[in-house]
Amino acid sequence: MSPTTPKGLTRLAFGGDYNPEQWPESVWQEDVRLMQEAGVTLVSVGIFSWALLEPERGRYDFGWLDRVLDLLHAHGIRVDLGTPTVAPPAWFYRAHPEALPVTAEGVRLAYGSRGTICHSSPAYREAAARITTELARRYAGHPALALWHVHNEYGVPVSACYCDGCAAHFRRWLDGTYGSVEAVNEAWGTAFWGQRYGSYEEILPPRATATVGNPAQRLDYRRFADATLRENFRAERDILHELSPGIPVTTNFMTALSQCDSIDYWAWGREVDLVTNDHYLITDGRRTHVNLAMAADLTRSVAGGAPWLLLEHSTSGVNWQPRNPAKRPGEMARNSLAHVARGSEGAMFFQWRQGRRGAEKFHSAMVPHGGTDTRIWREVVALGADLEALEEIRGSRTVPDVAMLWDWHSWWAQSLEWRPNEAHDARERADSFYEALYDRHLTVDFAHPEADLSAYPLVVVPALYLMTEAAGQNLREYVENGGTLVVSYFSGIVDEHDAVHPGAYPGALRDVLGLTVDEWSPLLDHQRVGITGPGGAALTGDVWTEFVRPRGAETVWTYADGPAAGGPAVTRHRLGRGTAWYVSTRLDAASLDAIVAAASEDAGVPDRAALPRDVEVVRRAGADGLHLFVLNHTDAEAKVALDDPGTELLTGGAVSGTLAVPAGGVRVVRLEG
Repeated sequence: MSPTTPKGLTRLAFGGDYNPEQWPESVWQEDVRLMQEAGVTLVSVGIFSWALLEPERGRYDFGWLDRVLDLLHAHGIRVDLGTPTVAPPAWFYRAHPEALPVTAEGVRLAYGSRGTICHSSPAYREAAARITTELARRYAGHPALALWHVHNEYGVPVSACYCDGCAAHFRRWLDGTYGSVEAVNEAWGTAFWGQRYGSYEEILPPRATATVGNPAQRLDYRRFADATLRENFRAERDILHELSPGIPVTTNFMTALSQCDSIDYWAWGREVDLVTNDHYLITDGRRTHVNLAMAADLTRSVAGGAPWLLLEHSTSGVNWQPRNPAKRPGEMARNSLAHVARGSEGAMFFQWRQGRRGAEKFHSAMVPHGGTDTRIWREVVALGADLEALEEIRGSRTVPDVAMLWDWHSWWAQSLEWRPNEAHDARERADSFYEALYDRHLTVDFAHPEADLSAYPLVVVPALYLMTEAAGQNLREYVENGGTLVVSYFSGIVDEHDAVHPGAYPGALRDVLGLTVDEWSPLLDHQRVGITGPGGAALTGDVWTEFVRPRGAETVWTYADGPAAGGPAVTRHRLGRGTAWYVSTRLDAASLDAIVAAASEDAGVPDRAALPRDVEVVRRAGADGLHLFVLNHTDAEAKVALDDPGTELLTGGAVSGTLAVPAGGVRVVRLEG
């Protein structure tokens, strides 16, 4: 069993991607001096350095990396050492052009970026194993080594290749998954449109076709592509485990639903020794701190609730969005500590020193182009001190209140063409339900639909189009045993092969919800429907309506107009000792809050309505007791009532009764109760 924490790291992780190969060695001494000034404890090295480490096949140059690691060790800085397999050298592609990926349209991508890899390529796999082996043999015993970092952001920017080599690999995967071509035909429903296959050799990847291709085939190809990436990770991981025992192995995830949709992180979370994540704010006008909290909660959930590590985020603006605003004063620390509140064992950045060349030269860094006489640098130093003050929280766990179900396979299936309304977006519903829970100051665990849900008083299902029979039974048992369930429309419709469940909608959820749906009636753009409820309460929906027929459920809110006028819009079903709610339209934020409030009352979850909006309150519990994180995302001082007195760790002061948090500030209290 490999360890799950970076070897030799005795404090919270603080640092970033360090790329000394981009700078003359005269800069390196200045780097380590500044790292010590800032309180850096860990840096990631070597992630994109394959061409320097192996300048031609079989000839290695480790001298520069030896000097870097020795220098870092001499200054007390631990190393997260990368295998550089995300960026094969030019000489490799010259010898093996077939290792460049091919798009579904048949275009072979060219060398000159990063991650441009056909992961089915035997030549790539052999070369990746070779450089990983050489690195492990050389550095397994190096005293600076704390963590191995395989590849970089699997699935970004290329998650799938459609070349002939991948076609052969796909056929082998299908045989291993189904056992016969007859079973593939059954799973894919190939009787439709005459797509039946007589042998594996007739099956190709889902390349560009005249019209919509087979959805089950496309879904399986996404599974195959994800599994192929995971095969390659495991190959490198196993080499490192064998040659470098005692050092944990990770690869950096991108769990934010807006940044990487090609990876099944439930599966990947079981493969790494330590879950790590990269997160970057998406500045599209929404409240970025809510998406940050969601990504952190999802990452913690992928880690099974265990501590994880934020391996990359930005000190200020990024460089790859249409508009890249700078972070406001204090925002970098607040972002960093929000991740820590939700389970991260530190805060790492991309990157240490801002580059002068290349595609990311305008991406912010810990040492900006302006050097140390800058606001960013001063905030970096202050953040290092804050993380040192929080050392005692290491190993503690974030305390959740409720759960939300999420499944990447369902997202993949729902994202395919020819669904009832293209305006329905699974991620948008997940974002909206999460935001409703966030605004009620509830900390969310994410869970797989077949996971044990018994610890949660409230479980929300925002968009789960694909649901297995086992998942449906799991939710039924959860409610029967006393849980409260909230399900949004277009959930439980198909099985794992994108085949509609037999019988009436909503398939796998009919029994637990106590209803059937005769027909969907999606709305046109700009159409709205009014909904009336108890005491004349009014809600508003758009995008979707349904003709719902209660079969045991009670109607709580009714369509006042629209296609389903007079029919049930929101229902409530008492089953066993629990309750299941169903929402058959897309509610706006205020309306969704009303449903979440009602369900929360059923579930008996904490009512924190008195807390100010955009003031985040999160708890971490461990051997040293309970720590309360309060993050103020507003421009005014916030006051939060404390149940128990305690010590505020960032200032060292005693607090009781009411905690005052300055505008844009963070406070962390060790409670004494």
